[in-house]
Amino acid sequence: QVQLVESGGGLVQAGGSLRLSCAASGLTFSNYGMGWFRQAPGKEREFVAAISWSGGNTYYANSVKGRFTISRDNAKNTVYLQMNSLKPEDTAVYYCATSKLRFGSIRSPGDSANWGQGTQVTVSS
Repeated sequence: QVQLVESGGGLVQAGGSLRLSCAASGLTFSNYGMGWFRQAPGKEREFVAAISWSGGNTYYANSVKGRFTISRDNAKNTVYLQMNSLKPEDTAVYYCATSKLRFGSIRSPGDSANWGQGTQVTVSS
């Protein structure tokens, strides 16, 4: 079955950086769009960033545009999220997910399937 394992979360001061990784198995990784989402306590899961199956197209939430960069390495079945200039409001559990459809795109949780277990990111002020 499909497995997604996130790593790289932690505690960082405001203005700092973290790089999240999501390793995928059990699927033809290069056939699926990938996305990152986050969920803060008491809030709904929200879209952060997505990347097309080829890596040629990327999409970002306005709140992270210019600070976060999504990338993928299809040879390693891994998607990354480089997070710079972190703010306390970025504090959340971060999840990666695949697109529901082969060669599909992701813009919302409804476009996604096969979620990882999440990794905690905490940004202190």
